[in-house]
Amino acid sequence: MSDLDLSGAKILLVDDNPTNLKVLWQALEEEAYEIMAATSGQQALDLAQSGAPDLILLDVMMPYMDGFETCRRLKANPQTAAIPVLFITARDETEALVEGFNAGGFDYIVKPFRSAEVLARTRTHLERTHLAKALAAKNGELQDKNAQLQEEIDHRRRLTSERDQLSARLDLADERESARWGVAGFVGKSAGMQQILDGIARLQHHDTLSVLITGESGTGKELIARGLHFSSPRKGGPFVPVNCSAVPGELSESLFFGHKKGAFTGADKDRSGYFELADGGTLFLDEIGDMPAALQAKLLRVLEDGEVMPVGAAKGKHVDVRVLAATNVDLQQGIADGRFRQDLYFRLARYTVESPPLRERREDIPTLAEHFLTLFAREMGYAAPQLSCEALMVLEDYAFPGNVRELKNIVERSLIESGGREIRPEHVHLLASTENSTPLDGDGELLTLVEQEKRHILRALELTDWVVEGRGGTAQLLDINPGTLRSRMKKYGIARPR
Repeated sequence: MSDLDLSGAKILLVDDNPTNLKVLWQALEEEAYEIMAATSGQQALDLAQSGAPDLILLDVMMPYMDGFETCRRLKANPQTAAIPVLFITARDETEALVEGFNAGGFDYIVKPFRSAEVLARTRTHLERTHLAKALAAKNGELQDKNAQLQEEIDHRRRLTSERDQLSARLDLADERESARWGVAGFVGKSAGMQQILDGIARLQHHDTLSVLITGESGTGKELIARGLHFSSPRKGGPFVPVNCSAVPGELSESLFFGHKKGAFTGADKDRSGYFELADGGTLFLDEIGDMPAALQAKLLRVLEDGEVMPVGAAKGKHVDVRVLAATNVDLQQGIADGRFRQDLYFRLARYTVESPPLRERREDIPTLAEHFLTLFAREMGYAAPQLSCEALMVLEDYAFPGNVRELKNIVERSLIESGGREIRPEHVHLLASTENSTPLDGDGELLTLVEQEKRHILRALELTDWVVEGRGGTAQLLDINPGTLRSRMKKYGIARPR
């Protein structure tokens, strides 16, 4: 006898003979089943639909609608089709039994029946029904778990693919863009530019020293990092730039330190992290202020002992990497707010280089503009056109909240609009308001840098109809990472108006 507790199971008795119903009721009631009774086929159909029994004991010989027809209608109704039917019949000839099974019955009991047989058959079918439901539920759970597992596998594969693409970009650096910025970034004779060049010269022979480069977005912090790398004994090694704000959070540890095959779902082979890729060279960590706190602790450990621990590895790997970091936010404030580790700050800022905004070295604007104009003209197949005095005055009077990067974009668009001819003021489109190029508020006071950046972002969002990502979006227009742009929007409380 099974230990399965079937008390409370619902059983529907169907018989037009009250005596038979009473005998069946009494026998089954002792087993603590919940009993329902019907004396006609139609009443049975109604009770089966409303009461949802676990088993139906159905008499065959009934007036108006016999048991076979009742069973056929039960099976035709989606709400009652799954309920097992056990026929009670006085006809035990083969033809009658076949008709019962064809109608959808599971089993039969021949009259006159014995209570013990009814109880045994009833329990057998209830157990089978219970186990079938449990199996279906388990199958459903397994299907859900399989679906979730497949989603996780697909998700991991996508993230791993993204990681591979990021690594591939490191190996296939865009030489044209590097040349475009590598020369232009150090064009100029201003005091600010001279300080940068002096700093690079002082660090030429200190190729293990960590350096923190500070400055607003677009001032050329990566250019300074490249200058430090290529003027040092490490210039023959790799230069690996990483934007910390664009690193997928779920893969950050794997991206930086690598992983072993099987370390997590989707890790189908060993992978090298950024530190291993930069071994013998320089790792440039841009937007270091956006690095998650957990990753900051691991980065500090690598800086201190020169060893990385790939995800899933039992032993660490020694790497020879110089780390250069850059930020456009106040890391001291980040330390005060608990967002940035003080010990990591001191480890990175063993030497600091400040990249001044373009508005503080306006004397470099003409030289930079002419250089960009020559560079873009060569790429577009034009002879380098003249930059008119009026157009140059427009540029020199502008605040350039986007700094050198913004100047580059403005010059490129101006050349396209001029068709390779002389650049006139009408070809120069400034992202900020062109009605008043001096950044003043309503009272005529000079705007703060924060307010300038906020207004600059708002203007760019309006120009792109608030499309943040994708081709022609605000992030592309401002030449910044979409994640960085969303962070700035959140910081300044910028939201699309309804």
